[in-house]
Amino acid sequence: MVSLMFLSSASPLCSSPSKITKASLDFDMKKLGGSTKLVRNVNLEKLKNNYLFPEINRRELEHIEKHPNVQLIGLGTGDTTKPIPEQITSHMSNFAHGLSTVEGYRGYGLEQGNKTLRKAIAETFYRDLHVKSNEVFVSDGAQSDISRLQLLLGSNVTIAVQDPTFPAYIDSSVIMGQTGHFHETTKKYQNVVYMPCGPKNSFFPDLAMTPRTDVIFFCSPNNPTGYVASRKQLHQLVDFAKRNGSIIIFDSAYAAFIEDDSPRSIYEIPGAREVAIEVSSFSKFAGFTGVRLGWTIIPDELLYSNGFPIINDFHRIVTTSFNGASNIAQAGGLACLSSGGLKEIRSVNNYYKENRKILMDTLVSLGLKVYGGVNAPYLWVHFKGSKSWDVFAEILENTHIITVPGSGFGPGGEEYLRISGFGRREDIVEASKRLQNFFNTRTKHFTYLSSSSNTN
Repeated sequence: MVSLMFLSSASPLCSSPSKITKASLDFDMKKLGGSTKLVRNVNLEKLKNNYLFPEINRRELEHIEKHPNVQLIGLGTGDTTKPIPEQITSHMSNFAHGLSTVEGYRGYGLEQGNKTLRKAIAETFYRDLHVKSNEVFVSDGAQSDISRLQLLLGSNVTIAVQDPTFPAYIDSSVIMGQTGHFHETTKKYQNVVYMPCGPKNSFFPDLAMTPRTDVIFFCSPNNPTGYVASRKQLHQLVDFAKRNGSIIIFDSAYAAFIEDDSPRSIYEIPGAREVAIEVSSFSKFAGFTGVRLGWTIIPDELLYSNGFPIINDFHRIVTTSFNGASNIAQAGGLACLSSGGLKEIRSVNNYYKENRKILMDTLVSLGLKVYGGVNAPYLWVHFKGSKSWDVFAEILENTHIITVPGSGFGPGGEEYLRISGFGRREDIVEASKRLQNFFNTRTKHFTYLSSSSNTN
C-alpha cells in the first residue's frame, strides 16, 4: 500500500506542526494500471524505509489526526522559527519588485552564483584563510550540494561517515551506488565505514582504527550530537586524509553557533586546502530554511590522483545540473553579510542559544544525560537501555512533543533523542513544563533516568 499525503498550501510546514492538515489517500499499487518496461533503479531499492524526516512528519500527522485538539510542539526537525530580520527581507522585497521594471529585471545569473555574493562569502567567513571568490559556488542549500558532490564523486568511491551522522550523506551514497545492501542485524550498509563517535571517544573517531576510504563525510558542529571538533582533532583528521590520499567533505552548516575558539572552518587547519571540500548554508545561520541558499568551497589545490583540478569538474557538474540560486535569495544573502545584517542575525542566533539553555537546564534537572547544546542548536539526550523510536513515541503520546529518534542517524544513535533549540520561546517554555511533569510523575518507570549531569 502507498500513502499519499496532501498538505494544505496555507499551512506553514514544520515551523508550526499543529497547523499541518492532511488528506490521505491509500491505494493498492495493482490498481494503478499497466506498468512500463523500465526496471527500477536497483540502488533505490537498497534504501531502508523512508528518509528520516518525512517519516517523522508522517507520524506527526497521524498524531494530529488522533489528537486534533492538542497543541503539538515541534522540537524535532531543525527548522528555524524566528522571523528573518526586516533589514534582510526588505532587500529581497526590493529586488523582487525591481524585476517588474526594465532597469531592475534580471534573468539567468551565473550558475556559480552572483560574483559580489561569492566575494562577500569568502571575505566574511574565510578571511585570512586564503579562500578566493572563484572557489565559492553559491547554491540552493547544503543538502542540494551534497547530492551534486555525489555526482562529482561517482559510484566507484568508498566512503566513511561519523556514526551517528546526518542521514543525507549515507542515503545519497546508496542512491549513487557506492554502498552494498543494508544489514538488519548491524543496521549498517555494506561498503560504508561507520566511524563511532560517542561519549567514550569524545565524539571523535578513533582514526588509528579507521580504514582508508576515498571520501570522509565530517560535520562539525555535528548534527545530531551537537559536538564540535577541537583544533587538535581536526589537525588529526586532515593529517589522516593526507596520509591516505582521501578527500574530506566538511559540513559547517552550524558554525554560527560555535561560542569558543573551536574551528568554524576546516580551512583553519594547515594543509586542509589540499584535501577538503567545505559545504555550508544560510539556512540555520540566517533563518533561510525556506529561502534556500548555501555554498560549497572547492580549493584550487584540491586535485585528483592524476593531478587534474577537482574544481574544474565541479564547475561542469554545476553548470550542467543547476541554473543557479534564486536571484532574490542571493540578494537576501548579500543583505545578511552586510554589517547591519550580521548584527541582526547574531541577535536571532542568540535567541536560539537561550532556547537550548532552557531545554538543557530542564533535561539535566530531570536526571538525564545530555550532550551537545553548547556550540550547536541540538541536544543529544541519552535514554540508556531504550529504543529511540520507543522513547520518541512515548514522549509524543504523553507530552505531544516531537523529537527525533537517534537511530535515524545510524546505529550509533540508538538510545538517544535529538532535541532542537529551534523553536518559539513560548513553545520551549511550555515543552519544558510538559517534560518536567511527564518525567517527574513517572520516575520509577524510566530506568534511564539518573543523577547524571550534562557533558559537552
